[in-house]
Amino acid sequence: MKSPKKQKEPRSYTPNETILESISDGVFTVGQDWRITSFNRAAEEITGVPKKEAIKSLCSDVLRSSMCGSDCALRQTVETGKPIIGKSCYIIKADGSRVPISVSTAVLKDMNGKLTGGVETFRDLSEVEALRQELQGKFRIGGMTSRSPLMQRILEALPAIAASPSTVLILGETGTGKELVARMIHSLSPRRKGPMVAVNCGALPDALLESELFGYKAGAFTGAVRDKPGRFALAGHGTIFLDEIGELSLVLQVKLLRVLQEKTYEPLGATRTEVTDARVVVATNKDLSEEMRKGTFREDLYYRVNVLRVELPPLRKRREDIPLLVAQFIERLNRLQEKSIQGITGEALSLLMAHEWPGNIRELENVIERSFVMLQEGLIGIGALPDELTAHVWSSPGSSDIKSAHDLLDAKAIQSALERNGFNRLAAAKELGIHKTTLFRRIRKLGIKLPKMDGRHGVPRVE
Repeated sequence: MKSPKKQKEPRSYTPNETILESISDGVFTVGQDWRITSFNRAAEEITGVPKKEAIKSLCSDVLRSSMCGSDCALRQTVETGKPIIGKSCYIIKADGSRVPISVSTAVLKDMNGKLTGGVETFRDLSEVEALRQELQGKFRIGGMTSRSPLMQRILEALPAIAASPSTVLILGETGTGKELVARMIHSLSPRRKGPMVAVNCGALPDALLESELFGYKAGAFTGAVRDKPGRFALAGHGTIFLDEIGELSLVLQVKLLRVLQEKTYEPLGATRTEVTDARVVVATNKDLSEEMRKGTFREDLYYRVNVLRVELPPLRKRREDIPLLVAQFIERLNRLQEKSIQGITGEALSLLMAHEWPGNIRELENVIERSFVMLQEGLIGIGALPDELTAHVWSSPGSSDIKSAHDLLDAKAIQSALERNGFNRLAAAKELGIHKTTLFRRIRKLGIKLPKMDGRHGVPRVE
């Protein structure tokens, strides 16, 4: 008779091991040869690597992190003795999937204070990243970020506009992102596998612009030794984007009208017409209705380009997007310039919210980029912003401390919102994203003077 099979004794843990096994963060330690000496249960779950395989392996072979190599956080800590807290990266799991993690490191020393290795803890950020992407998806389509109701309506309409073959007219002030919208339309369209060709119609003189658009044949003019295809030919079955179409001369407007009506054009010096299948998207910062009245823009061309229309609001009408845009620019510039700017102070953001932004998103991006020149890490404060934004803060009496500067910025933002809404305080509160009673309280505290007539009803205001 067989003796009963001996049951495997459960492993006993030391108090320190028990603590490590119970926490949800992955923890491992390495010796001075960078081989793993301990590997807790959470580390097994996050990496997908069993503990018995991880022990004595090189940490770079187990984690396969985006920081492995010259950017290794644990190596930096061991070499400098300085811990690193919450550095973001990703690892490649045993099954090949990518996991975003947050890493913290510290050195290990023996009883005599001699360096023996290092310890790294890492936290799985998969759920946080999924939530971030879900929230970002509510405010971002393609390369555009917005929580503005005005912009949301535009973003929601873009897929339908992109699916249509019709000509699109994009209107908006300089710096509002007209070319970005054009590129989004192309990327969402059935033509996305074809090229996207952009031409700035205001940057070239007529003679050169015509040859750029339609190309030329050898011998068409002095120096034309060979055929050159124009932008319509290069666009093929893709999209051609004509920026600043309001700058076209009347002669070129006639030629563009023919392209839109007949899908044909003639290169300079050609004896026969060429056919184009490119989808045309045009943009301008001019009021084309006013240009027609002045006789500088053809009415028939206007109705040809104004088939599908997208009107981009200026940044001053979508101020709720400023924090999102600032965060986006900071993230991109950190990546490009290899800096660690963590964000922007409340006082500096208040100043940005109060500015009128005549240069729109492009101006805001330039302001953030200029701030990066002043800083290496930390937060963007008022001192890092350009003089044209901060001059009135520093020159105002009593604004030497942060609180008074903050009050001044608040007053400017509230005053601007009231003026834009005809001193309708409910509308102004809605634009500022605060409750009406909060707005009334701030108006009284800051001593903002309101007109005698109420903006809602056109009747004398009661104090």
